Amino acid sequence: MKTLARNLLFLALTVLTLGTVKAQNGGIDPAALSRISQLGTANPQTDRALRNALAATSINQLAATADNPTAPNNYFSNEAPSRGITDQKSSGRCWLFSGLNVLRAEMIRNYKLGDFRFSQAFLFFYDQLEKSNLFLQSIIDNANRPADDRLVDWLFEHPIGDGGTFCGVQALVSKYGLVPADVFPESFAANNTSKMSQILSLKLREFGLELRRLAGQKTKAKDLQKRKEEQLAEIYHILTICLGTPPSKFDYTLRNAKGEVLSTDSYTPRSFYEKYINKDLQNSYVLLMNDPSRPFYKVYSVQLDRHVYDSPDWTFLNLPIEDIKQVAIRSLSDSTRLYMSCDVGKFYDSKTGTCDLKNFDYESLFSTNFPMTKAERIQTHASASSHAMTFCSVDLDKDGKPLKWKVENSWGPSSGAQGHLIMTDEWVNEYLFRLVAEKKYAGEEILRLLNQKPIQLPAWDPLF
Repeated sequence: MKTLARNLLFLALTVLTLGTVKAQNGGIDPAALSRISQLGTANPQTDRALRNALAATSINQLAATADNPTAPNNYFSNEAPSRGITDQKSSGRCWLFSGLNVLRAEMIRNYKLGDFRFSQAFLFFYDQLEKSNLFLQSIIDNANRPADDRLVDWLFEHPIGDGGTFCGVQALVSKYGLVPADVFPESFAANNTSKMSQILSLKLREFGLELRRLAGQKTKAKDLQKRKEEQLAEIYHILTICLGTPPSKFDYTLRNAKGEVLSTDSYTPRSFYEKYINKDLQNSYVLLMNDPSRPFYKVYSVQLDRHVYDSPDWTFLNLPIEDIKQVAIRSLSDSTRLYMSCDVGKFYDSKTGTCDLKNFDYESLFSTNFPMTKAERIQTHASASSHAMTFCSVDLDKDGKPLKWKVENSWGPSSGAQGHLIMTDEWVNEYLFRLVAEKKYAGEEILRLLNQKPIQLPAWDPLF
């Protein structure tokens, strides 16, 4: 009993002692916690009211600016028309929808079509096959690096995904062509990509480890390539089950908006593309970026930021936002749409379909401010390009300065402003990142700057 009593007394003293031990330097001890709690409660009554409201209300609903117009005026001085709104559903294929929306708008205009659409599923099939090859070949190319090398680790962390950039549209369309949407329709897996991506990622990681083991055993290069092709055959099989087998040939009747037959013919995907688009996508566009965290007027490329192994990495000219907007204005003034991407979730009001810095007043709600610049947000991962859409309209004042912009989205016709988003010019300044325009709208100075040798950025750069 005496031993038990001594042990209990020792335990009680230990607990008491631990409870009064000060936190190490840099930790939060009780005194610091008391100071923090007092400093953080400037107005207890107001805070209590806000806490009560937020118990059953979203932050955005409570931060919504009551005296801000529910939606900007829907008039736009310069519009590039098209027909129909697409829907990427539960997938990250915005880059593909946006790129094809640019191309289909051109085809609709040239042939006076109705709601015509290209097949996203067709190109997505080859996108996933090409990305699989990009991963596996990159594993082979870097097989001499240790397993904990940052690039090798990054590759296994990102074996495949459904996201991308306009350089994927350029490479895939140029290589595989185009087909109409009703020739190769969407499947459930195309519209809901997460499970297929998980399965493909698991197989690719398995295959990548195998290729590293074979390379470590001094396997000949030709034998590594043979094994890689066998692995890609398994990936191809999975894709056909999930997405279907892409057509190599098809018959198609093209009709105009009145339903009149324009042509009936047999096509390959390449011949269909060459007949109705007939554009050198790889050399017809300029890829522009607004990244104030690094020097302007320089060309950059992002390591392994591509869809096809034997195509160039995403390469862009970094420009001030005013220069980028002028390119967009010239294109839209000529009724030509543009691929763009932005940080769409910031200050976006889904009820009105507007992106406006005045939509939500977080500063008043939380009695603080958010002073970081665009450059600082990029450097700290607080903001980056998250979604691609299609610029279709701009509203200019009497002096030719932009007031607001409109984009065609790919979230279906019931989303936003009838399938569109309206953005104030101030919002575009802060959250637009990428723009792709036809070279003829860029101007001689931009084309000259594009001749620079690119500065390569790592695959894990904050903006990518």
